[in-house]
Amino acid sequence: MSLFAIEDLVVDVPGRRLLDGIALDLPAGRVIALIGHNGSGKSTLLKVLARQIPASGRVAFEGRALGDWHARDYARRLAFLPQTTPPAEGMLVRELVALGRYPWHGALGRFGPRDHAAVAEAMAECGVAAFADRLVDTLSGGERQRVWLAMMVAQGAGTLLLDEPISALDIAHQVEVLALVRRMCHAENRSAVIVLHEVNMAARFCDHVVALKGGRLAMQGSPADLMRPATLQDIYGLPMQVLTRDDGTPIAIPA
Repeated sequence: MSLFAIEDLVVDVPGRRLLDGIALDLPAGRVIALIGHNGSGKSTLLKVLARQIPASGRVAFEGRALGDWHARDYARRLAFLPQTTPPAEGMLVRELVALGRYPWHGALGRFGPRDHAAVAEAMAECGVAAFADRLVDTLSGGERQRVWLAMMVAQGAGTLLLDEPISALDIAHQVEVLALVRRMCHAENRSAVIVLHEVNMAARFCDHVVALKGGRLAMQGSPADLMRPATLQDIYGLPMQVLTRDDGTPIAIPA
């Protein structure tokens, strides 16, 4: 089943083309990495999928053109986490997670038993129930990212769009967050599209990889397709060497 079907996608800003003729068929039920050097168009593509910016071409989500989706219906099916999350000053963890229920009842709707259950289940799934009554601002970076993920889970969306969710985290929390996303998707048949800078993290935690270069598609396929010296050099423009860890997983380093 196709999650997103994209044909001839173009995004222009004054004096510059950010995406040029992108054609993709992103599979459902997978963890998909968007990789490439800075300025390659990764975040731009994710924002198009989230309906945050306009584009020309054709994009369909679950078989329906993006423009045919009502805003609330789209928000119930898909959750977007930007690279810079909004401030949560003075908010408790449970309050932030509860914001995920907004597409289901609006700003003035009553918060019912189903909403309370969704929030509790999301906090448990993301491992943040133990600090439900703590202020979000008092948490570590990794804990905060898990709270934002819990908010997305509470939203009930089957598709998660994440823009560089590990860029501000140390290596331990990077592994923790990506392992959680992978587990959430595989256990509950969710889909995720994640912008990542770290190619080894993409190969380790993602099922499908899309690489962009200069606003154009450079490669799409499996992590094994990605982790080849010639492919990596084509994407990043420098010689790369691929080694194998003791557990058999590949790791790329500059040659």
